[in-house]
Amino acid sequence: MDKYARLRHTLAQRQEQHLYRRPRITEGPQQPLLQVNGKSMLAFCSNNYLGLANHPEVIRAFQQAANQYGVGSGAAHLVNGHSRLHQQLEEALAEFTQRERVLLFSTGYMANLGLTTALAGRHDTIYQDRLNHASLLDAAQLAGAKLVRYPHNDTRQLAKRLDTQTSGQTLISTDGVFSMDGDTAPVKELAALARQHDAWLLVDDAHGFGVLGARGAGLLEAEQLGQENAVLMATLGKALGTAGAFVAGSTELIEYLIQTARPYIYTTAQPPALAAASLASLKLVQTETWRREHLQHLIQTFRQGAAQLGLALMPSTTAIQPILIGDNAKALAISQALEQAGILVTAIRPPTVPPQTARLRITFSAAHNQQQVEHLLDRLNDIVN
Repeated sequence: MDKYARLRHTLAQRQEQHLYRRPRITEGPQQPLLQVNGKSMLAFCSNNYLGLANHPEVIRAFQQAANQYGVGSGAAHLVNGHSRLHQQLEEALAEFTQRERVLLFSTGYMANLGLTTALAGRHDTIYQDRLNHASLLDAAQLAGAKLVRYPHNDTRQLAKRLDTQTSGQTLISTDGVFSMDGDTAPVKELAALARQHDAWLLVDDAHGFGVLGARGAGLLEAEQLGQENAVLMATLGKALGTAGAFVAGSTELIEYLIQTARPYIYTTAQPPALAAASLASLKLVQTETWRREHLQHLIQTFRQGAAQLGLALMPSTTAIQPILIGDNAKALAISQALEQAGILVTAIRPPTVPPQTARLRITFSAAHNQQQVEHLLDRLNDIVN
């Protein structure tokens, strides 16, 4: 038997179905104008929503901390890898999100794995939106709990399914901003259902944190939901422009995670310099409010222009603005045509999204300007229409 036969078959099948993926090589910092595979490109596919990944103050904080603390943390948080900078970042994030405590994780994926497996086991039930991020779905499978998936944002169907549960604890998990659609979860209704059924509600606000809310604290701030309503997970590698993630909640919850969340216990802590960079970025989120205002202006400009062109926009008011194409080959062809025109927009295809819903996933940053958005609209008009 040829052990590589299955691999070759899968790779060939992906190519035939226009689902094959290849990494691109970028040079230089994350910003709208990028060098990609040796070519200058105008990028509309980064999650650097506030344009902070290349901010001089964030870079300076990273460099100074690296000079003081070195490059690696050396060990897990519970050994000797938890620096003063990590502690300061946790305290600053707790204050910003108005939660009692925060716990840092190396990635959002690990935070969701750690939190979910700590809160639910094989005698419990996890309810998840059908369009949740892969990390939440994988976490439920790893937990060994019964997984019930409800139709996207359909709280009526969720309520019916919750009513049938007769034993075990309950965890409701949802994206805050859905990463491939750009719409938001009905978190107030979900919080009400969680209260009614004495359930945990976990909101993964990776794409809302830093962008939504009056202060930029995310979807839960925008919907005025405190720690008694939902457990918050958010990442630092998107709007804050650095790396890592955190869980925010009550002191009792965080202490429980420290004792039980395996991805926290058994992973080397992120470098202290990253914590310093995140602290600097968090200050900018609070002081440079014009970034969120400018981002919203760009989003509105794009949606108005795209509607005039007759493009199939999805119902999103966030920085994620997908254009629904449907066919895999067509979505890939449009993405490639844009790339030939010097614009980088990713074609999102199954299994990342459901079959027949391939799309162009356009994302905006406060680092973009009005002229760049108009240029994108002009090229879309040339190619699609």
